Amino acid sequence: MYVDIIIDITHEKLDKVFQYSIPSSLEGMLKIGTEVVVPFGRGNKETKGYVIGFSKKANYDETKIKEVIGVARGSVAIEAKLVALAAWMKEYYGGTMIQALKTVIPIKKEERVREKRRLRLLLEEEEGKKQLDIYLHKNQKARARLLAAMLDQPEQDYDFLTKKLNITRAVVRSLEEQKVLALESEKVFRNPIKHKNCAREAVCFNDEQQQAIDTFWEDYSRGIRGTYLVYGVTGSGKTEVYMEMIGRVLKEGKQAIVLIPEIALTYQTVMRFYGRFGDRVSILNSRMSQGERYDQMERVKAGEVDVMIGPRSALFTPFSNLGLIVIDEEHETTYKSEQVPRYHARETALKRAEMEGASVILGSATPSLESFYACRSGRFRILELKQRASRQELPQVYVEDMRKELKSGNRSILSDHLKELMEIRLAKKEQMMLFLNRRGYAGFVSCRACGYVVKCPHCDVSLSAHRNGKLVCHYCGYEESQIHICPSCGSNYIGGFKAGTQQVEEMVKRQFPQARVLRMDMDTTKSKDGHEKILEAFANEEADILIGTQMIVKGHDFPNVTLVGILAADMSLYSNDYRAGERTFQLLTQAAGRAGRGKSKGEVVIQTYSPEHYSIERAAAQDYEGFYEAEMNYRELMGYPPVEQLLAVLMMGPDEQVLETAAKYLKEFALRVDKNRKLQIIGPASPYVAKVSDVYRRVLYLKGEDYRILIEMKNRMEQYIEINSGFQSLRIQFDFNPMNVF
Repeated sequence: MYVDIIIDITHEKLDKVFQYSIPSSLEGMLKIGTEVVVPFGRGNKETKGYVIGFSKKANYDETKIKEVIGVARGSVAIEAKLVALAAWMKEYYGGTMIQALKTVIPIKKEERVREKRRLRLLLEEEEGKKQLDIYLHKNQKARARLLAAMLDQPEQDYDFLTKKLNITRAVVRSLEEQKVLALESEKVFRNPIKHKNCAREAVCFNDEQQQAIDTFWEDYSRGIRGTYLVYGVTGSGKTEVYMEMIGRVLKEGKQAIVLIPEIALTYQTVMRFYGRFGDRVSILNSRMSQGERYDQMERVKAGEVDVMIGPRSALFTPFSNLGLIVIDEEHETTYKSEQVPRYHARETALKRAEMEGASVILGSATPSLESFYACRSGRFRILELKQRASRQELPQVYVEDMRKELKSGNRSILSDHLKELMEIRLAKKEQMMLFLNRRGYAGFVSCRACGYVVKCPHCDVSLSAHRNGKLVCHYCGYEESQIHICPSCGSNYIGGFKAGTQQVEEMVKRQFPQARVLRMDMDTTKSKDGHEKILEAFANEEADILIGTQMIVKGHDFPNVTLVGILAADMSLYSNDYRAGERTFQLLTQAAGRAGRGKSKGEVVIQTYSPEHYSIERAAAQDYEGFYEAEMNYRELMGYPPVEQLLAVLMMGPDEQVLETAAKYLKEFALRVDKNRKLQIIGPASPYVAKVSDVYRRVLYLKGEDYRILIEMKNRMEQYIEINSGFQSLRIQFDFNPMNVF
C-alpha cells in the first residue's frame, strides 16, 4: 500500500500530493487525516504532513518512493469528511491544501489530560479499626490520621484530603502497599460552561413560530435536507425556534452545530441552550485555553456532546452524525474568514451539510442580501416571523438630524432629544444602551453642516482620507486632494469623525453624574471572561447605561432596556465599501431591536447627518423588504454581489516596483484569458493601507455573473503565478465576494 500525503509547508510550489510507502510497522495504523512524519527533500529532512488518501499502485518509480517514518507524536487526526471539505475549500476559495487542512482542524495537538484522583478504603469497618490501633500503637501518626479520616468517609478526594491532613504521597503509597486503601483516578474534561443553575422556561409557541417548526420538521421527516431562512423581526423568538428544531433532530440520534457571530453572544446563548439540553451542550471560542478546546473535542469523540456552539471555527466540530447546522445572525461579516483560505461560514456550512446529509437553518432579522436573493430565486426556503414572540410592540424610532443640532448651537455628540429621554429613563430606573457606530470610521470625509460626503465619481463609494493629503478610491485607484471647505455648502465643518467609546463615556458621566455607566469595547473585554462579566452585570441591573460598539447590539435580550441611542449612524454608511448601505441598515435595525423587549415599550434615537438616505429611513421604519428593493437596484446598476460575483486578488511584496510590474502582468494575463469579455477587470489599485511593516500591497478586482468563471480564472492565475519566477518574492491571496474592501 502507498499513502498520499500533503506536506506541512505553505508554499504554492509544494501544493501537491506526494506519495510514500507504508512500512510494515505502520500497517493498519494510518487513516485519512492522520498527521505523519516523512523524509522530505534532497536532505530527507523529517517533515510533518497529512494523509489524504491511499493507493495500491505506485504513481512513480518504486525505487524513488520513500517510506513514512511514523505517526507524529501528540497529533490529533482530522476526520476524513473534514479532509474532503478542506479540498473543496481550497478549490472554492484559493490558497494551498495545507492551509485548508489547518483551517478544518479544530485542535492542532494533544493537551495534558486533567485527572481527578480519589482515595477508596478497601477494609471493612472492623478490620479498619484494628489497623488503626496498630498505627497508633506504633506511633505512626500520619498513617493513623489518614485511616481515621477514611473510616469516617470511605471515599474522598485525594487532593483535598492530603492537603487537609498534611499527608505526603509516601504515606498514601504505604497504605496502598498494605492493601488498606486504593488510589483511583479518572479523566476529567475541562468544562468552559461555568453557570449551571439555569432552569428551562416553559415555552408556548405562537402561530408563526409553530408554522416555521412544522414546515422544517415535515421536510426533515420525509428525508428532505434543505436550507431555510428564519426571517423574523428582532425579539420574534428565533432562538426558541432553533432549539425546538434541534431538539427534534437530536431525538433522531443526530447532532447539531450552532454558529454565533461574536464571542460576546456566547454567554446568553449558551445559558438558554444549557437550560434546554443540559450537559450535552458545549462551546468553542478563541478565549478558551488550548486545554479547554482540546477537552471539548475529546468530549465530542466520546459522544458526550450533541450541540456545539461557537463562532465560525465551531463549524468544523468532528461530529460523526451531523443532522443540523444553525447560523444565527447569518448576515454578520464575522462569518467571513480574514485568513487564507478566505472562506465564508455560510457557504462552507452548506457544503458540509450537503456532504453529510444535514439541513441548514439561517436566521436573521436583517438577512444578508445573498440569502434573501437565494430565497427569491428558490434556492432557500423562507420561514417568516413577523411579530415579536410576546406580542410586544416594536420600538418608536426617532431620527435626529445632527445638522440642525449644529445650527442650533449643540456641538455635543448627544442630541437634545436623546438627553431628554435619558433623563426620563434615569428617573424611572430603566436601562438604556448607547451604541457608537465605529465600523468604517477610518475612511470617509463628510460635512457636519450639510451632510455632503466625498465620493468616487466612478464607483459610488466614499473616498478615503490618507495621511499624504490625498482622498483615494480603493476600488479603481482614483484620487484627488484633501478638501477643507465643503463644495456643497461652503462650510468649514468638513473632515473625519474622531469620537470613541471612551470619550462618550466621559461625556455621559459629566452630563449624568448620578448614572451608573458600563463601557463595552475591545479595551474592556480583553480578559478571558470580559464580555461575560460586563453583560452579566448589565443583566443584573448593576448599571443604568451600557456604552459600546457593535458588540452590544447583537442578539442580547435585556428586558429593562427601554431606550437605545445610536450615535453617528453615518459612520458605516459612507465607508469605502459597496456594502456600506447594507451594513448600516443591519446595524441600526439590530440596535433598535434591543429596546422594548420587556413589558414597557421601547424608544430609539438615530442620530445622523444623512436622514434622507434610504438605509436610515428603512431602518427607522424596520422595513427590511423596502430596503432590499432599494439596495438591489443599486447593486444591479453597479454590478455588485449578489447580482454579479466579485473576486479580489491581493498582492503583497517588499519591493514596490516589482509589485507594480507583477500586478500589471497579472492583469494583462487575466485580460488574455478572458477572451470573450465575460469579466470586468478593475485596478490594480492601492488598498486603504498600502504598506504594512515595509510590505507594499496592491489589489485587482474581477467582476462577473458566473462564480464558476471566477473560480476558473483563479485556477489559471495560480498556474501562471507558479510558473513565473517574477512572482516568487510576492504573496498573493484570492478573496471571493470580500466582506471588506482592502
